[in-house]
Amino acid sequence: MSAATVPERGTRPALPPAVTKGLLALIVFVVVPATMSAIGGGYLYGIATMALIFIILASSLNLVTGTAGLLSLGHAGFYGIGAYVAAILSTRMGLPFLITMPAAGVIAGAIGVVVALPTMRLVSIYFAVATLGIGQMIFVTLLNWTDFTRGPMGIRGIPPITILGWQPHSPMQQYMVVALTTVASLWILSRLTHSYFGNALRAVREDDQCASAMGLNVVQLKIVAFGTSCFFAGIAGALLAHTANFISPDQFQFGESINILAMVVVGGLGSLPGAVIGALLLVILPEALRGVGDFRMIAIGSVMFFSILLLPKGLLGEASALGLLRRQFGEAWSDGLGPRVGWR
Repeated sequence: MSAATVPERGTRPALPPAVTKGLLALIVFVVVPATMSAIGGGYLYGIATMALIFIILASSLNLVTGTAGLLSLGHAGFYGIGAYVAAILSTRMGLPFLITMPAAGVIAGAIGVVVALPTMRLVSIYFAVATLGIGQMIFVTLLNWTDFTRGPMGIRGIPPITILGWQPHSPMQQYMVVALTTVASLWILSRLTHSYFGNALRAVREDDQCASAMGLNVVQLKIVAFGTSCFFAGIAGALLAHTANFISPDQFQFGESINILAMVVVGGLGSLPGAVIGALLLVILPEALRGVGDFRMIAIGSVMFFSILLLPKGLLGEASALGLLRRQFGEAWSDGLGPRVGWR
């Protein structure tokens, strides 16, 4: 047995990757819909759909803030761009969902790249303030460009999801479409995070000058990471537009960016599973605590505060998440001569 295949001492043997993936697919596509159908109510499907959308948002922000180490405070702005692109293309041009969703991602990503070009040489708090300003610029544009965005009135009557003439009429069918999109997005983000590209982003995060001295194009890596993050924020915005059938600028304010960032931090910076857990926690918890009335936000704030205080690396830190994913999903390679470090 080669050194690469010897299990580490003190670790439990991992389940076969196919088994692990099958269990997760069973939970997402069978157990959760069956449970919600048994309990009854489209309201629960609405919460589940919104949770999936925020999973995409938190996971995409994790790529740039957790893996690359760039504190972005304007993610909701690109979320809004995607939502408005999908809404305008569908309501005014009659384009179908299979065109509006990728178009929303591409346009949000392209704008993200344009924004990144002059800001990627900024570091630390300066980059954070720059993205804060960009997010506010996007919000003010959506609010005041009434001829194009309808301003504070928002856009109503956005067509629902339609795929090649098929329209999901039930909440469960709509949930399934959003779940498939979320799973595909997570798969792509996972491949990026656990590749040489992801390892290069971690090197830039830890010491960008050292990374540059070793031959990495630091600015290019940051731009690609930021543009990719904005692309998936646009995808999430398109899903929101086509599932809620109404959007307004109030949904994309600075507070929403902070909410997405909190999901990443609570789950664990740099941890893709942590971003998923953080998104689920901060979407489902407020709904579960509606019964306590005005004390709900105090309870949520307390959960966030004590989770950061007691678990500063998040509910599932980066090191734990990397080990978990690479053991359970086989997201690593080995040439038989050394440790498993990433994909070829």
